[in-house]
Amino acid sequence: MIKPGDRLPDATLFEFVEVAGEGCTVGPNSFSVREQTAGRRVVIFGLPGAFTPTCSAKHVPGYVEHAAQLRAAGVDEVWCVSVNDAFVMGAWARDQHTSGKVRMVADGSAAFTRALGLEQDLSARGMGIRSQRYAMVIDDGVVKTLHVEAPGKFEVSDAASILATLSQA
Repeated sequence: MIKPGDRLPDATLFEFVEVAGEGCTVGPNSFSVREQTAGRRVVIFGLPGAFTPTCSAKHVPGYVEHAAQLRAAGVDEVWCVSVNDAFVMGAWARDQHTSGKVRMVADGSAAFTRALGLEQDLSARGMGIRSQRYAMVIDDGVVKTLHVEAPGKFEVSDAASILATLSQA
């Protein structure tokens, strides 16, 4: 499992873009983790799946609610990473009103999640390989803090916990 002090593995992730912009077309767009974290402070939180109960009721809404505070604490971007496809993440972004606050990022094949060592097998629950619930602060591609939840818990990867970590730094 990745740990503080480690460099993030490079991977290609996907994001559904609603409006064409600089270098982005409408629809799924790919990007390099390494390129997007270079020279920036990014909070990345991972969760088991789009539209799942805790993820939709608590995890994502907390980051949307605290987006301005995170930016004030020096965070350039917040990413929500899930083992779902970009179309699902785009629909979930609309549902959760994340625009301009949280990038909803797809790791459809779980390649990034596996490279982090943060995958879990939820096949018995009909979900296949998914992400554990976690949050990390990345500075210039290096993990500064990592909070991984115990199975079935939601206590250390929420936005308030990350804000507390940032205020101690």
